[in-house]
Amino acid sequence: MKILALETATEACSAALYLTGEVRERFEVAPRRHTELILPMVGELLAESGLQIRQLDALAFGRGPGAFTGVRIAAGVAQGLALGAGLPLIPVSTLAALALEVLEEPGATHALVALDARMGEVYWGVYQRLSAGTGTAGSGRVRLLGAEQVAAPDKVRLCADLGDGGVGVGAGWKAHEEVLGRRFGKGVRAIFPDRLPRAAQIARLAAHDARTVAPEEAVPVYLRDRVASVRAGS
Repeated sequence: MKILALETATEACSAALYLTGEVRERFEVAPRRHTELILPMVGELLAESGLQIRQLDALAFGRGPGAFTGVRIAAGVAQGLALGAGLPLIPVSTLAALALEVLEEPGATHALVALDARMGEVYWGVYQRLSAGTGTAGSGRVRLLGAEQVAAPDKVRLCADLGDGGVGVGAGWKAHEEVLGRRFGKGVRAIFPDRLPRAAQIARLAAHDARTVAPEEAVPVYLRDRVASVRAGS
């Protein structure tokens, strides 16, 4: 498969091109410069590979959760490119992309992903690495345990027995180090608070689970808006 992936949900901006297992990426930590950088990154990757965008099989994008503006940028750019090229879209969780990155660490079996959601909350998801032992072979595959959520760090749920293979990842671990450390520290072998989601991982996840949607059906996932709607209607 040939997939172009975009990720702009945090202060990092990145684009990646997946070409039958090989991944090429442009990545830069550049707060508030995502709209300036993302299309040139795409252009560089396509030129480097000698491909036109219409020659791709699909576009993937980090659908959130994350910064509201950042999530909208990836979704909007991906939709525009997909509509122009007549390609389907693959929405991929930003939390899953972070999980995949740290689940390649030796001994890691579960990723506790926490992004800082501001207002005293975190975007949270617990992911398990899938391998031949769980019925799925190869890298680029993770499984969400429970549901992604936005909540105060003392309210997030674990939904898994970590054994000795739990790792923490994301800026939420830095912003709420004391609370999360107190709750899960004994079950976590390592914490990577400075890791950021990358388009390379979005591309790999998309290639292994290519559930495509039409461009007009690809929407960002904010989590906080969904929770607010539920409370308002309860």
